Amino acid sequence: MSLTGAACGFKRAAPADHVFEKDHFMTHARLLAVPAALLALAGATAASAHARLVSTTPAANSGVGGTNRVALTFSERLLVPMSGGDVVMTGHPGTPHHAPMKIAGFKRSIARDGKTLELVTARPLAKGNYQVRWHAVTADTHRIAGAFAFQVR
Repeated sequence: MSLTGAACGFKRAAPADHVFEKDHFMTHARLLAVPAALLALAGATAASAHARLVSTTPAANSGVGGTNRVALTFSERLLVPMSGGDVVMTGHPGTPHHAPMKIAGFKRSIARDGKTLELVTARPLAKGNYQVRWHAVTADTHRIAGAFAFQVR
């Protein structure tokens, strides 16, 4: 004796093609959601990127002849009043344990490109080791800071 679904009290299921359409729609919706999420993340990453130091003159960790100018170029335009730096002598010939000494007399300016911070003094720097301690603020108002060293021979 065989029992049918109706005899057991089961209701008949909807035709299979209705289930297929619903599953097919959900699969496409999931597939489209992944690229949309990736695009949103990429946009958020680009929007949250901050300025960065691109190059310095003298180059970091380099040795140069007498110079009276230090230039730092950034990836974005700088806000002048909130960007600057100090030049500090960290070593002097004949004095192996020279205490760091800030060099006075540097004038700060921003080059025409708006991205280059210039520190200039009237006289060339004496022979020795130097560190430039800088800070910069760009249009996103995020402050960045750092330091690099060079040597005057």
